[in-house]
Amino acid sequence: MATYDLTPRIAPNLDRHLVFPLLEFLQERQLYPEDQIFKSKIELLSKTNMVDYAMDIHKSLYHTEDVPQDMIERRAEVVARLKALEEGAAPLVAFLQNANAVQELRADKQYNLQMLNDRFQIGPKQIEALYQYAKFQFECGNYSGAADYLYQYRALCTNSERSLSALWGKLAAEILMQNWDIALEELNRLKEIIDSKSFSSPLNQMQSRIWLMHWSLFIFFNHDNGRTQIIDLFNQDKYDLSFSFLCVLAFVEFL
Repeated sequence: MATYDLTPRIAPNLDRHLVFPLLEFLQERQLYPEDQIFKSKIELLSKTNMVDYAMDIHKSLYHTEDVPQDMIERRAEVVARLKALEEGAAPLVAFLQNANAVQELRADKQYNLQMLNDRFQIGPKQIEALYQYAKFQFECGNYSGAADYLYQYRALCTNSERSLSALWGKLAAEILMQNWDIALEELNRLKEIIDSKSFSSPLNQMQSRIWLMHWSLFIFFNHDNGRTQIIDLFNQDKYDLSFSFLCVLAFVEFL
């Protein structure tokens, strides 16, 4: 069965965190030796901030309670960085946790930015800090917190590229939490932006569509209406072309 495993083909088009569910599936199906899966997880985790998880897997793999010194040092770095980012985002987080204050926000982003600056001394620096804090939370595996902060960040962000990046992160977080209805909404929102946005090159736009198609598989194979919607998406001319382009690349690699 491992001969037909498509994980190596799919993984390059996924966020690193989205590969974890695939490894969990492979482990449950026992398609590979368990120690091989454990080593793959540790390698994957090495580029994230999920150090505690990596430590637990290391203990299971080597049947020991000891962990490498570099993991201990890495954990200390992550905790220190998280604390610093939390302090930087604290003014805006405190505002967002104040229900009465949040009610003063409007659909007009420029009004909100001016109001936050005038009344709460919250400016671009604090808004950027919220993005960095949310991103770090995601890298730590706190997908719920990341999703909330990325949503709130997008409501205040006026930078289209940064807002798009936050939307990708929000989508990944909802997928990882298996919130399929919300994930589908974010997927459609992202698709609309990709199809209407002016990219620096057609190739970049096609790459975004390829990523979207891969990420959508998690949703379509779990959502009640997924079977119908995957056909609708993949049969659209722009996405059919992107898929054909991907097939050509795969064929060239095979040769």
